[in-house]
Amino acid sequence: MFVLGTAGHVDHGKSVLVHALTGIDPDRLAEEKERGMTIDLGFAWLKLPSGREVGIVDVPGHERFIKNMLAGVGSIDIALLIVAADEGIMPQTREHLAILDLLQVDKGIVVITKKDLVDEDWLNLVVLDVEEAIKETTLAQAPVIVVSALTGEGLPDLVSAIDHLLESAPARKDIGRPRLAIDRVFTIAGSGTVVTGTLIDGSLSVGQEVEIVPPGLRSRLRGLQTHKRRLDVARPGSRVAANLVGIASAELKRGDVLTNPGWLRPTRFLDVRLRLISSLRRGLRHNITVSFHTGSCEVEAKIRLLEREELEPGEASWAQLALAEPVAVVKGDRFIIRSPQESVGGGDIVNTHPGRHRRFRPGIIRDLEIREKGTAQEIVVASLETKQPLEMGALLGRCELPPDEAEPAIRALIQGGKVVAAGSGSHSLLFTARGWQLFRDRVAALVGDYHRRFPLRRGMPKVELRSKLKLATHSLAGILQGLLQEGVLAEEGAEVRLPPHRAELTQGQQRQVDAFLETLARNPYAPPGEPMPEPDLLNLLIEQRRVVKVSEGVVFAASAYDEMVDRISSHMKAHGKVTLAQVRDMFGTSRKYAQALLEYLDEKKITRRVGDERVLA
Repeated sequence: MFVLGTAGHVDHGKSVLVHALTGIDPDRLAEEKERGMTIDLGFAWLKLPSGREVGIVDVPGHERFIKNMLAGVGSIDIALLIVAADEGIMPQTREHLAILDLLQVDKGIVVITKKDLVDEDWLNLVVLDVEEAIKETTLAQAPVIVVSALTGEGLPDLVSAIDHLLESAPARKDIGRPRLAIDRVFTIAGSGTVVTGTLIDGSLSVGQEVEIVPPGLRSRLRGLQTHKRRLDVARPGSRVAANLVGIASAELKRGDVLTNPGWLRPTRFLDVRLRLISSLRRGLRHNITVSFHTGSCEVEAKIRLLEREELEPGEASWAQLALAEPVAVVKGDRFIIRSPQESVGGGDIVNTHPGRHRRFRPGIIRDLEIREKGTAQEIVVASLETKQPLEMGALLGRCELPPDEAEPAIRALIQGGKVVAAGSGSHSLLFTARGWQLFRDRVAALVGDYHRRFPLRRGMPKVELRSKLKLATHSLAGILQGLLQEGVLAEEGAEVRLPPHRAELTQGQQRQVDAFLETLARNPYAPPGEPMPEPDLLNLLIEQRRVVKVSEGVVFAASAYDEMVDRISSHMKAHGKVTLAQVRDMFGTSRKYAQALLEYLDEKKITRRVGDERVLA
């Protein structure tokens, strides 16, 4: 399926020509019929001799309704540039032609209408004028066909030319991410809300769940139509009417996008390649406010020129647009900007979720150039260099390539060593090779600094390392897996350390340890609480399992603890239970130590308290 759009000056016969070709009057509004002028978008369709069907979007030509024209031409395959023979090239002819050129519409036909109103000499002059006007545009190779919608002369040749042009028009791609830029919203009694638009990038099926972006509304497709025929599946390139469940028409507006749920994120900032129309009378200054048009949406935007203070007519530059409202777009979409009086320029969107750029930065310009024209692998690397590490899903979103291009590129980069995947599965983190090396160095520095501050500790807690690195909990395991495999870190339970790190005691610390252990040996079942070693020294003894801390202030030598556990366990096996008093008397100790020991054994699931007694857990 293909979509054809009209363009041209007001009252040059666009709607009359569509009616003559199709038998359908595209002027649907009462005001349009009263005034004899197209105000909003009109729609029709034509069956060609080859059997192909083409949808037709008829746009208004009056300068006051240019924004409605822009809502209709954003997704057309072929343009019919209409020029009335009795008037020739007019202001809106040139503006519409400039818009088609900026949108890179390169398939079209120039149709000179109202042949019946002029003589042959005048007609030849108009043809020459038209050929001169189009020669520097994307429609430079477009055929020029002269017709009269009133008499029908030339119409068969026009239909044949449309059919011939469609033979070389590439079919719309189906990349599994359908987008329907909504250009009409209305209600049908008994059916509910209906939206229309041109479908691109994927198919839609009756019954499927959909999302409307930017508002984020969810719905289901009750029905689909193309050219008033009911469909189960609508294919890309079709003019589609979609009947939505559970959404009121007042909740939607022209410019919203209907798509699959969960992938299309609205944005208020865009990086773009901006080109001004060469016929402008003046240039465009940095920070100027314009109206921004893409697909069927219109929103106010402030332009930040990234390379210069002012852009002259016909020149191009990188720019960042700050939008007054969020829009739903993808990389590669084209746009137009307008001042209140005229269309100013347009171009391509190269990044839909950028950070705020500093101006006049060569590195930023290089990144944008890669995003515009680079290979898939170059774009992936550039996206990672901007922000890393990223999970696969986040990287796919950031580089804004179709999955069938991005995923093979990422695999090839990993195999070639240019990208490193730390961990495995969906939560693995991706780095550039340089980024991974810098990350490894940073981790080693963090852990090394921890060792210097706490030389007696076994290692740095993993949770603290995660916090320092600002990683999600689920990402840490993959990162550690890569660091452990490469020997950057060694693992010690809940801690990590640099492989060479060992706790080494000073002579003074060794004397503290020896004195403390000697004190515990003299009073194994009632160890004194003072003097207690400094906390790091005590933790080292606990990690080395030379002592066991059962409560605050109660520490047993590990040998004494093991003996006490064995004797208590043996007693319970023989008698089924033990009391606190029995434990106290068993070791000739005080209630304080017996109670601290039993509560610790309860915590470790060695014993279980039942009333005033303990049993084996």
